[in-house]
Amino acid sequence: MQLKWKISLGLFGLLAVAGGGYGAYRYRQRGVLTVQTAKIYRQDLTAVVTASGEIKPKTYINVGNNANIARITSIEVEEGKRVRKGQLLARLESVQPEADVAAQRAAVATSEADSSASEASLKAADDNIKVAIATVERSKTDLERTRINYDRTKKLWDGKLIAQQEFDQKAIEVRAAENAVTEAELRVTQLQAQKAQYAANVSAAQRRVTQSQAQLRRIQDVLERTFVVSPIDGIVTNLPVRIGETVVPGIQNSASSLIMTIADMSQITAEVMVDETEIVNVKLGQEAEITIEAMPNQTFKGHVTEIGNTAILRSTGQAASQSTVASQEAKDFKVVVALDDPPDTVRPGLSCSAKITTATRKNVLSLPLQALTVRTLGDLDPKRADDKATANESLTPAQEKKLKEEIQGVFVMQGEIVVYKKVETGITGVTEIEVTSGLNEGDVVVTGPYRAIRTVRDQTKVKVDNKAKGTT
Repeated sequence: MQLKWKISLGLFGLLAVAGGGYGAYRYRQRGVLTVQTAKIYRQDLTAVVTASGEIKPKTYINVGNNANIARITSIEVEEGKRVRKGQLLARLESVQPEADVAAQRAAVATSEADSSASEASLKAADDNIKVAIATVERSKTDLERTRINYDRTKKLWDGKLIAQQEFDQKAIEVRAAENAVTEAELRVTQLQAQKAQYAANVSAAQRRVTQSQAQLRRIQDVLERTFVVSPIDGIVTNLPVRIGETVVPGIQNSASSLIMTIADMSQITAEVMVDETEIVNVKLGQEAEITIEAMPNQTFKGHVTEIGNTAILRSTGQAASQSTVASQEAKDFKVVVALDDPPDTVRPGLSCSAKITTATRKNVLSLPLQALTVRTLGDLDPKRADDKATANESLTPAQEKKLKEEIQGVFVMQGEIVVYKKVETGITGVTEIEVTSGLNEGDVVVTGPYRAIRTVRDQTKVKVDNKAKGTT
C-alpha cells in the first residue's frame, strides 16, 4: 500500500511540475505578437499597369450634315455594311440647291455671251485701226504726189507759162492733201482710244464670267453636300437615322447632326484610362495584353501607340484643364493600345482591360508587397520606446521634424525578435516588389497580419505561425 501511494504521489508531483512549467510558458507568452513570415528569394519580376476602357477603331469618322437643315430622302447603306471611299451613303432634300444651280448656270451663260460680244468688238476695233493706218499711209502718198505737182506748176508759173488759176488750184490740192493726212491720223488716235475702251469692257466681262463661275461652284458645292458620301474605306458601325428625319448642319456632339459613323476596322485599338499615379511608367511601344469581356478566355497582344497629355476627371470625363473649379479628385490619362492581330468578330464599344508591361527584371531579389511598411525616426529610436519617459521632453522644431522623417523598410526576423531594416526598392510586380538594397537572399521578413505590421515595434519579441496566413 505504501508503494502505491508513493507512485501516486510521484505522478502527481510530475504533473504539478509540468503544469507549472506550461503555466509559466503561457504567462511569458502572453502579449507576444503572432506574425506570419516569408523568405526573400530571387525571381523574375514584371511591372504591369492595369487599366480598363473600350475597343475603338484607330480611324473612325462621324458623318454629319454639312448642308442646311434638310430632310433625309434616301439611305443607300445598312449598318454593318462595308463601304468604299467616295461611295454614296445617303441623299438629303435638294430642291432649292438644284434650282439655285440652274439659275446660276444661266447667269454664267449670259456673262460668257457678254464676254464674247466684248471680245468681238475688240477684234473689230483692231481691224478698224488697221484700216485707218492704211488710210493715213494713202493720204501721205497723195500729199507727196500733190506737192510734186505743185512744185512743177510753180516752176511753170515762175516762167509765166501757166495761168494764175491753174497755179492756185495746185496749191489748194496740197493743202487738201495735208488736211487729209491730219484727219486720217486723228482717226487712228480715235480708234485706238475706242479699242482701249473695248479692251476694258472685255476685262470687265471676263471678271463677271469668273465671278459667275465662282458663284456656280459655291452653289454646286451646296448641292453636292446633299449627297452624303463616305470619306474613307470602312464599315458602317452606327446608323441612328431613318428616311424622312430632319438633320441640322454639323454641330459638335449633337445627335441631330450625326447621320452615321464609318470606321476603318483594319486597325483596332483599346482606349483605356490609366491612373495618374501610374501614367509616368507608361511609354510608347510597350507591350500589352488585352482581354475583352465579350470574348472570355482569350487574350490579345498589343502595344502602346498613344499616351494622352491631358488629365481627365474621373467623375465627369472632362479634361481637368477645361474645368473652372479646382479639384483634388482622382484623374486618369488616356492611353491607346493597338491590337497586333484583332479578331474579325470584334466590335467598337466592347469593354476591355489592358495589362501594360512597363518594366522587366531578371533574377532579382523580391519582397512581398505587404511586408513593406513605413516608420519614423522617432519610432525607431530605442530611447523613445517609453512614451512616459519622453512625455515631458522638450524638442526644438528641427528635432521634431527630424524625428518625423519617414523611412521605408521591413521587419526582419532575428531569432525570436524582429528588427526594422531600411530597404530600397525598384519595380513593382503583381504581388512582389524588387529589392535593390537593404536585404539579402534568405532573409525572413514579417508579411502579416496587416495589424501586426502596422503596430509592431523594432526589437519586439514575436512568435511565428505561418499556418494562420491569410488572416488579418
